[in-house]
Amino acid sequence: MRWIAILAAASAWAQGYGVQPSTVRQGETLHVSGPPDAASARLNGRSIRLFPQTGGGVLGLMPFPALEKPGAYTLEILDRSGQIRHSAAVVVVNAHFRTQNLVLSPGIAALQPAPGEAEAVNAFRETVSPTRYWEEPLALPVAGCMTSPFGVTRLRNGRPTGDYHGGIDQRAAAGTPVRAIAAGAVRLVRPFTLHGNTVAVDHGQGLESIYLHMSRFAVVEGEPVKRGQVLGFAGSTGRSTAPHLHWSIYVNGIPVNPAQWVNLRPCAAPQR
Repeated sequence: MRWIAILAAASAWAQGYGVQPSTVRQGETLHVSGPPDAASARLNGRSIRLFPQTGGGVLGLMPFPALEKPGAYTLEILDRSGQIRHSAAVVVVNAHFRTQNLVLSPGIAALQPAPGEAEAVNAFRETVSPTRYWEEPLALPVAGCMTSPFGVTRLRNGRPTGDYHGGIDQRAAAGTPVRAIAAGAVRLVRPFTLHGNTVAVDHGQGLESIYLHMSRFAVVEGEPVKRGQVLGFAGSTGRSTAPHLHWSIYVNGIPVNPAQWVNLRPCAAPQR
């Protein structure tokens, strides 16, 4: 959970430029800080906004997709006129994500998103609100061990899907309360076909989370929530073979590895 130590140092960078850490694994996130006149940062074709912080200076979160090519990159911090004010070298290393095969019944495997399902989730991911609600440390949504990590290449009944796991699966008995990892505003509360009963929370300034397969809801869209507040209850709705919780963190629309943000305990043996 390197990210907590990184964010704890943010106040020291508030009036200067900071890019931490300088080396990241695929699927991780950079903390980018600067003086008040810094407005944005860019790297490898991606741009993020930098937001004013209570303690002074600005802060932004630069995500690295799970499929980012390992290598050396240059991150640039720009002012409001678009001029480069600072640059920093960043190295992306291979996370060595493994492969995982899911054994699904024909009925579960054949499930497809309902009309508008993918569009609603994508619209949520693309929204970046200026108000920051989140603070460190983030909380685990459930206490159960991790049954499937972020980034694994997914096979379905032995066949490639062309996709990877964009979140974390944790063991959770049916009816286990699912709690918000940080304060925020609830943006989606929907009974989706593929994702199952889904809650999505905007934590502000590019940080978001989403929780799938729940049995029932405990919040409504538009509701403000606190860190640790119950959002719903674990279940097995949608494309799921048994009760558990799948959840994801998005940083500026990109799924990132929750293991950088919270302590996750792997289960002794993989569960599906």
